[in-house]
Amino acid sequence: MAIAEPPSPNAILGAPVKRKEDPRLISGKGQYVDDLRLLDMLYVTFVRSPHGHARIKRVNVEKARAASGVIGVYTGKDTAEKIPSVPCGWLLPDSDLKIPAHPPIAADTVRFTGDIVAAVVARSREGAADAASLVEVEYEPLPAVVDAEEALKPDAPQLHADAPGNVAFRWKAAVGDVEKAFAESPVKARLRIRNQRLIPNAMEPRGIVARFDHASGQLTYWTSTQIPHTIKLLIALVMGIPEQKVQVIAPDVGGGFGSKLYLYAEDLIMVWLAQQIDKPLKWIEQKRESYVATTHGRDQIQDAEICATKDGKITGFRVKVMANLGAYQSLFAPGIPTIAFGTMLTGAYNIPNISGEVTGVFTNTTPVDAYRGAGRPEAAHLIERMVDTLAREIGKDPADVRRLNFILPDQYPYTTPTGVQYDSGNPGGALDAALAKSGYARWREEQKRAREQGRLIGVGLSSYVEICGMGPSKVMQSTGAQAALWESATVRVHATGKVTVYTGTSPHGQGHDTAFAQMVSAELGVPFDDVEVIHGDTGAVQMGVGTFGSRSMAVGGGAIHMSLRKIKQKALEIAAHQLEANVADMIYEDGKAQVRGDPSRAKALGEIAFAAFMGSGLPAGMEPGLEATSFFDPENFTWPFGTHVCVSEVDPETGKVKLLQYTAVDDCGNIINPLLVAGQVHGGVAQGIGQALMEQAIYDQNGALLSGSLMDYALPTAADLPEFQTDHTVTPTPSNPWGVKGIGEAGTIAASAAVVNAVVDALAHLGVRHLDMPLTPERVWEAIEAAERS
Repeated sequence: MAIAEPPSPNAILGAPVKRKEDPRLISGKGQYVDDLRLLDMLYVTFVRSPHGHARIKRVNVEKARAASGVIGVYTGKDTAEKIPSVPCGWLLPDSDLKIPAHPPIAADTVRFTGDIVAAVVARSREGAADAASLVEVEYEPLPAVVDAEEALKPDAPQLHADAPGNVAFRWKAAVGDVEKAFAESPVKARLRIRNQRLIPNAMEPRGIVARFDHASGQLTYWTSTQIPHTIKLLIALVMGIPEQKVQVIAPDVGGGFGSKLYLYAEDLIMVWLAQQIDKPLKWIEQKRESYVATTHGRDQIQDAEICATKDGKITGFRVKVMANLGAYQSLFAPGIPTIAFGTMLTGAYNIPNISGEVTGVFTNTTPVDAYRGAGRPEAAHLIERMVDTLAREIGKDPADVRRLNFILPDQYPYTTPTGVQYDSGNPGGALDAALAKSGYARWREEQKRAREQGRLIGVGLSSYVEICGMGPSKVMQSTGAQAALWESATVRVHATGKVTVYTGTSPHGQGHDTAFAQMVSAELGVPFDDVEVIHGDTGAVQMGVGTFGSRSMAVGGGAIHMSLRKIKQKALEIAAHQLEANVADMIYEDGKAQVRGDPSRAKALGEIAFAAFMGSGLPAGMEPGLEATSFFDPENFTWPFGTHVCVSEVDPETGKVKLLQYTAVDDCGNIINPLLVAGQVHGGVAQGIGQALMEQAIYDQNGALLSGSLMDYALPTAADLPEFQTDHTVTPTPSNPWGVKGIGEAGTIAASAAVVNAVVDALAHLGVRHLDMPLTPERVWEAIEAAERS
């Protein structure tokens, strides 16, 4: 798909332009937090609890303090009144939300393996690690609970005195008459689905460099984050540092998937340490450390029921969920299994009666928060498994049941029973395209022939819709989110006609430098290579929000469009003045402001920019310069959708699943760069397949993480994946000026259900009705054996 040279500005939107970022990154010239070297830098290592639940009886730091090169050792007793609690930022109205204190360094009790009990500062990384091993902590182990259902039992160990019964919140949403629908419907199906806990595994672990200038009171803070401006604001609010004295810099970030969205305990500790010590400090999370210290994802138990007419028209759907939040509330944790999950329960379907109840539960595990898709994959997996189960219950093809229940194109904008408004859509069109591209009918015939030969081939569908373009602010704040969700952009045209874009978004692999440059090139008519994109430095970029929830193109791009519109208008006014024309008679085309119908009377952008810089030849009262800053707050989210088709084969002797084909047809609205879209789909699908087949965080009964390294936590490799077939339909959104919807999470949202539906389909004739993820060979083989015995 890639092309050798960027096309002309007229053709650059929608072109598969190679990423601007890649030459620097693949040649090893990127700069990550750990590449930063400052004069007299010191190093921090954290001592972490090996217990899931224990009382701290004594912490002896004398040997560590006496070790060579050690600057200081700090415990929870040292910091108890000095470092505030780790904050939670989604307050979830009408849920009886509990937010127990989360001390950054535990003083009395540890509540999960990885809880910090001491911080060591030394002159070298190795010295800090060695000294940390000398810290002696005497623990009194306490009973632990790691499963949400077990934690809700009356005799379960209690984590927090101010969260009785380990209940973090209870959230409900109900529309229509669900009880009547179930009483009157002739067809019903029920499943218990476990959406297992996952560990994000970004290639680059978290990292921080903090420097506090005691003379000026200035904190400079480098961190691997998705939200530098939000981190700046949170540090100012929580630590009491004047906001103008905080500069946060996100250099190159090696992946995040949502796990770099929060103000962690380590952030607060590093800020406090920097204030105590007059030298720069560095902490780089070790890979094994990240398994217990960085937030996890998913971990829900879902008890679901669906009811329908005999021909498969869905009349009602209800679910009760137990959401494992881990030991503490993380920054956005309450909103993920409720708002992000609950509003998506109807999926792409017209379901009139629906009920959802979610109980958030504290357990002795690593805190859970957003992970690629953040609530949407859990909802899509649930509804897509239930639709397949319904289809099998009535003996109809799952594609036909989906088509019967889809929201129709002329029903958009469509307000769902859960209260959100889908902007635009055509799920039936995406389904038809996916069936055609995958050869669905041919695979159904192949499946019949394979069964006669004793081979187990299955075909699985997943038709999803997701909430993206995170904003608008007012809507999100009405759900309890303590955050602004607009986005910002400054576009500056330099005197020479070159352009710099300052965006409040902060990429971690998505290709913002490329896509934003394409937008500017197309709108201003300047060469692609003449556009530079700056991000990630709160000292250089106006206040922004960050990158998550597939919002950068939809919301960040909207702010860029607003600034481009202002620049073009000013350019027209300057050119009209110089050409002695009426502004109303001017148009902007091909990088020039010209008189309509007379291309000979025109001024190129470079001429206009130089005049604006010089302050000469400008209309009376006009300020010099050619730049604009804008803040875009959309009125609605965006709602990408699509259908994925997976073909699998199961080895009846071993239970091993082989994916024969995977087809993804997604609709992300207008496409700025198909190469970037394909990359996001490929990566997302790989992660969804990883969840479906192999990934799982496993704890023992004492809260020890058994899958705490790549030796025990399986991730998919190229050898586990087929070559993906991708395609798209295009249904623009009215929610932003580019008509883009977002694509960063779609693959993960759709893939797990497509794979599980395919495997269950392969085994359905044996009597297998459901399988929980991950579909390991052992689990699949046991299901086959159980079916044969029955």
